[in-house]
Amino acid sequence: MCSTPKVKPLFGSSGGSHPLGRFTDQRETYGPLVVEQLVHSLADLRVVVDLGAGSGRDLEIVRRLHPQAKLIAVEGGMEYAQALAGKADKIHVANIERDKLPLADGQADLIIANQVLEHTKEIFWIFHEVSRSLKVGGHFLFGVPNICSLHNRFLLLVGKQPTQHKVCSAHVRPFSKGDTLAFLNACFPGGYELAAFRGAQFYPFPARLSRLLANAFPTFAFTIFFMIRKIAEYNDGFAAYPARAQLETNFWTGDVSTGSQYWPSQQEPSIASLETKIVATRVPLWKS
Repeated sequence: MCSTPKVKPLFGSSGGSHPLGRFTDQRETYGPLVVEQLVHSLADLRVVVDLGAGSGRDLEIVRRLHPQAKLIAVEGGMEYAQALAGKADKIHVANIERDKLPLADGQADLIIANQVLEHTKEIFWIFHEVSRSLKVGGHFLFGVPNICSLHNRFLLLVGKQPTQHKVCSAHVRPFSKGDTLAFLNACFPGGYELAAFRGAQFYPFPARLSRLLANAFPTFAFTIFFMIRKIAEYNDGFAAYPARAQLETNFWTGDVSTGSQYWPSQQEPSIASLETKIVATRVPLWKS
């Protein structure tokens, strides 16, 4: 009887695999203290949504600080969804890169996505749904690996790939402070303001020193946190941007029509129907 051999991950493709990783507290990557401080600064939270809620760590922080809030967890897999029982008032299994969020327009006061966006391609659709679902005055709190962290800058100087963005890993999209803010401004001009920016985890230092350094130099931290406030009514700007900018990638738009050949929407004919039309109109080059 033969068994399928396990594939060993490439060196550096998973967190903490570097020899210096043993000095760090990997929990700092998720910035629990940062999340607590930012959530504590908000008032009158009624509906809070956690995208990719995982073990429910951030939901537990919200529950402790805002016991009156209705907590909604969105997870992509049934295993995590089952583990969230008792930590959220509602649990939805959904693909945030394809599905609509289970929220009415302007329903949410706070949406959280901690260590989630770097795993996604469909960033325009995700921000479209977040912006649709947030009320004006609501906040989006998201934490992502920082491609401009101090240790990544040293790695690039010697021709090495940033640790959080190996090709053969789960991360598919890099983030930095400047580029993220430019993305928001390009897609939804005047729609968001940066309410807070923080850093967490300062590789490869232990937790206490890491917190001091990340607080003093957030743009050099391993993880960066943005808390953005929605200040204007949303008008499908994120969904419209790829077609408007002629991005030659087939981004998902859901039911938003864009008129771009690179960004098909549900209103456009399917490939099968196009093939049928092409075959039906084909003219032979000879006559019998």
